[in-house]
Amino acid sequence: MRIRIFLNITQHLSIYGSSMAEGSVSVAEVETSFQKFAVHGDTKARGKEMNGKNFAKLCKDCNIIDGKNVTTTDVDIVFSKVKAKSARVITFEQFNQALIELAPKRFKGKSKEESLQQLYGLIVGKEPTNVGVTKVAKAAAVDRLTDTTKYTGAHKERFDESGKGKGKIGREEIPDSSGYVGAYKGSGTYDEKVKET
Repeated sequence: MRIRIFLNITQHLSIYGSSMAEGSVSVAEVETSFQKFAVHGDTKARGKEMNGKNFAKLCKDCNIIDGKNVTTTDVDIVFSKVKAKSARVITFEQFNQALIELAPKRFKGKSKEESLQQLYGLIVGKEPTNVGVTKVAKAAAVDRLTDTTKYTGAHKERFDESGKGKGKIGREEIPDSSGYVGAYKGSGTYDEKVKET
């Protein structure tokens, strides 16, 4: 089955590839975007296969899903149609087959090669977007609470001039017991006193 799909794609590309204009998009550029979306959100992915979630994300981020001609349901149906029966992922060849099926739906009234080239144009150069990622809050209250230069009292002693924490030295009062005996506080001052006299 994989060989048949690959032959269909290569046949399709050879038929329509010969009549493509100069501004056409290469399959290698589409494959680069495919690989970027294939590894998105999966640390184990290598970019050779794409799951259904990432295929739907690619279609959404690249504006293949327009809400009228192509919907998320259409994308899921095409994904299920091109993948192998027991598989949960598609290869790049199967991805191309899915695009061949989605192109006439997305760009109605255009020839197959024109619609496929326009679909490729939507995909090329795109990367997955990270929507809903938590950003650092810039509220005035947060700035006031995290700016160490405005700290006073005991809290001020916990940080140095650059705002870096001092660690245990800033939290606890550690007595200086570096003299000859515990009560002697002037360590290293005896020689200076003797020299003066």
